[in-house]
Amino acid sequence: MNRYQDLQVWKKSMDLVEEVYALVKNFPDDEKFGLISQIRRCAVSIPSNIAEGSGRNSKKEFAQFLSIAAGSLFELNTQIQISQRVGYIEIEKQEELASNIDEIHRMLFGLITSLK
Repeated sequence: MNRYQDLQVWKKSMDLVEEVYALVKNFPDDEKFGLISQIRRCAVSIPSNIAEGSGRNSKKEFAQFLSIAAGSLFELNTQIQISQRVGYIEIEKQEELASNIDEIHRMLFGLITSLK
């Protein structure tokens, strides 16, 4: 199995983490323990689960961790939508992030399919 650092989906999800961290710097301070914390946790969970799964003993376990990463991706997408709806980010930024999230999801789904 490849090293997780060589996986394009891991690289793209790491880029997403950087994007998200930069984005939430502009959120109101009173969201520090709300949306900011939740968004960061979700974003970090995606490449973390890809990495953890790649170190497991079977393809089935790896696929399970990739599925968990996909769940975190959907959760992040919802939180980004909430952020846009409450006025913390512009619709254009939300759409840009949604596009990146969709791409990562397709990559995760492709990798999961290849493991089965």
